[in-house]
Amino acid sequence: MSVLPPLQNPKVVYRDLKAFLSRRSRENMIALGLALLFTVVIIFIFFIDAKVNTAPPPTITYVESYSANRTDADIKADQVKDQKKAEARAKERQAQFQEIANTFGIK
Repeated sequence: MSVLPPLQNPKVVYRDLKAFLSRRSRENMIALGLALLFTVVIIFIFFIDAKVNTAPPPTITYVESYSANRTDADIKADQVKDQKKAEARAKERQAQFQEIANTFGIK
């Protein structure tokens, strides 16, 4: 028991479709054309929209260049300096949050 009809020659299928459509009224043909047009437009919009704003913006990364003959003391001094900067930023951020908390009455 076959679920699908047997395969036909493309000419036979075209003639069958032409005969089917020739028995339809003008309003049915207009509705068919509009339905096909709307479907094609929606699919076209999906293809265009898939290419809009999908790529991430370029990011620029700046790298600090160090000389090859740095001593361990220089490296440790730079690390201490960077740590102090990070702690200062953290204290500033904490002060900002404390100010917001005071504004809203949060303890």
